[in-house]
Amino acid sequence: MASAYFAGGCFWCVTPVFRAAGAKKVTCGFSGGTEADPTYKEVKSQLTGHRETVRVDYDPVAVPYGRLVDIFLESVDPFDGGGQFIDRGFSYTLAVYYSDDEEKMTAEAKIAALEAASGRKTFISVEPFGAFWPAGEEHQDYDLKNPEAFETELRESGRKERL
Repeated sequence: MASAYFAGGCFWCVTPVFRAAGAKKVTCGFSGGTEADPTYKEVKSQLTGHRETVRVDYDPVAVPYGRLVDIFLESVDPFDGGGQFIDRGFSYTLAVYYSDDEEKMTAEAKIAALEAASGRKTFISVEPFGAFWPAGEEHQDYDLKNPEAFETELRESGRKERL
């Protein structure tokens, strides 16, 4: 098993796309800031420098890391530097947190290919992984626990068309 970390805006919204791709487990949480164990309210209020992030636990033989990066790029708006869809602010900006040089090179190559193909600059930070703080239980598997509210969130945010 391996873990990969992606900040794709609202962590609820990207969880099911990784699960559908064969991830063993997807955990919602926070990465990128310096404060230990931030709360959802602090992160959402832009107080900690963290981004909403998912930890994707996966079997790299079944789902290669490069495929996870592709899934990430397909499920976000990589050209929006101010957040994702209706979720605005730094905590909703995009990032790939890499654990080693191979992950870094894979992410950078795929982002560069997207920019070359589109002729547009992306707003995706590629940063070394530091720490991951899981969000509270109410945020885990939100789409499964609250399917109607989740569907409304996707539709109202404009993300449903993207997914």
